[in-house]
Amino acid sequence: MIAGKVTANREAVIELEVVGSNQRKAKIEAVIDTGFNGYLTLPSGLINRLEFHIAGNRRVTLGDGNVVVLDVYLAKVLWHEQEREVLILEAEGGPLVGMSLLYGSRVILEVVDNGAVTIVSLS
Repeated sequence: MIAGKVTANREAVIELEVVGSNQRKAKIEAVIDTGFNGYLTLPSGLINRLEFHIAGNRRVTLGDGNVVVLDVYLAKVLWHEQEREVLILEAEGGPLVGMSLLYGSRVILEVVDNGAVTIVSLS
């Protein structure tokens, strides 16, 4: 089970551990974004520190309709107590968890200040 909380800004936030190509680990707080169909976004500073390997780039349509090209990296995330390979999009701002990472999970949100966020595996 992965646990988090709903913030006063009405964001569902969870803590994740990301494993770099250099085997360094970083704990991050990420916002669940059900409008994002990818796995995870991370800022360039963290991507550089963990020495992720670039896997190419991708055209992405943002929430405001703008289309941009973002670099894509291969990484590992600790998810339901197991390392899972995921694709990370390089995007400034706070980390976002998308629907591809959540796939195969039940997400329960108590949408009140400090409400519980619970993610459980369906397998």
